[in-house]
Amino acid sequence: MDWLYLIIAGVFEMMGVTMINKLHKDRNWKALALLVTGFGLSFIFLALAMKTLPMGTAYAVWTGIGASGGAILGMLIYGEPRNLPRIISIAVVLGSAVGLKLIS
Repeated sequence: MDWLYLIIAGVFEMMGVTMINKLHKDRNWKALALLVTGFGLSFIFLALAMKTLPMGTAYAVWTGIGASGGAILGMLIYGEPRNLPRIISIAVVLGSAVGLKLIS
């Protein structure tokens, strides 16, 4: 269950990061509410995951999901560049997170 909490925390982290960009573009209350909700739920689920997972592993996987997911959503939603070095970098971040899970 701890890994499921960590994945959910990462997904909410992606939502929060995406809403930062949305808030910069639109400046409305809905984007602000979704930003606060996303990060709030992300921290709650991270805390639940860290009841059993080591802090270093949980934090690295959480930030990996958030950073990679944020970059992917930026490419899909906001038209950010989709080039090979960027995709390889995202794969390295995800691979590192998987590696930490495998050794934990």
